[in-house]
Amino acid sequence: MEKPIRCAVLGLGRLGYWHAENVASKVKGAKLVCVADPQTAHAAKVAGELGVDRYTGNLNEVFEDDSIDAVVIASPTSTHADMISQAARNGKHIFVEKPLTVDLQEASDVLRVLEETKVVCQVGFMRRFDPAYAEAKKRIARGDIGKPIYYKGVSRDPGSPPAEFIKNSGGIFLDLGIHDYDLARFLLEAEVTSVAAHGSVLVHRFMEEFGDVDQGIAYATFDSGAAADIECSRNAYYGYDIRGEVIGTEGTLLIGSLRHRDISVLTFKGSSQDIVPDFPTRFESAYVLEMQHFVDCLLNGQQPSVTAEDGKKALEIAVAAKKAFETGSRVQL
Repeated sequence: MEKPIRCAVLGLGRLGYWHAENVASKVKGAKLVCVADPQTAHAAKVAGELGVDRYTGNLNEVFEDDSIDAVVIASPTSTHADMISQAARNGKHIFVEKPLTVDLQEASDVLRVLEETKVVCQVGFMRRFDPAYAEAKKRIARGDIGKPIYYKGVSRDPGSPPAEFIKNSGGIFLDLGIHDYDLARFLLEAEVTSVAAHGSVLVHRFMEEFGDVDQGIAYATFDSGAAADIECSRNAYYGYDIRGEVIGTEGTLLIGSLRHRDISVLTFKGSSQDIVPDFPTRFESAYVLEMQHFVDCLLNGQQPSVTAEDGKKALEIAVAAKKAFETGSRVQL
């Protein structure tokens, strides 16, 4: 395709706004030509802030517009399957936020449509593009730690989203854990064969109404013989805590840190440092890099490194983890 890639962003919540901002000003080879949200007044406001000429509350206008090359889908997960299918059938290339869908049958249907239409689809697992995780992948491929045999993932949010979000999130094992399920596959270069999971409500009692928990852990085994444990938490009031560890036969990689700025304050009371406050701060560069990768793939006629098939595989693990938690039994994949 020729420059620029004419993009529309669908869904202008917090994450959709950041994607729109990145496409508008930080992604080379892309041009933001339209923003869309069912709340038309909000779409108009965002368009004004970002200097975009077009906005709409009718998403069908975007799908039917032949001048738009690609869409960025950042709407609620329950809408992803329908939007991906509509975009693909109208010849639009697709960047879709994780998870791909909330249902495995929907995911299979989406993959079938993508195969039929041959459009490019990238799923928003931005942690793969974070410089620390990307460097870990290179070190593993180089053999720095020998054969990777164990992944440990920590995903701790500083608090819980509101009940309205939790109700439709799919639960902590899907909404929060899915990033680490994808990273485990990515870094270990292996597929999950079984999952066990446990969880509790430790602080946010309202989650009991939705069958969700605010503290969970999943243990997975892989076809390579490797294993992983993945902790998910909504209780890290000290800050946003995302870290990983890969144990190999000849060494270990520690990925990520709580340090926000590379400075320590020393006083007679002791030492202190700033802790990463939230996910936009921690993964600011990763969000730009993943979108740049998507646009570069379109310009160069390549498939993205994280595909809809990756999205489905991560969803399979998340669904298995949720089932394992609900049944108290190990689930085979």
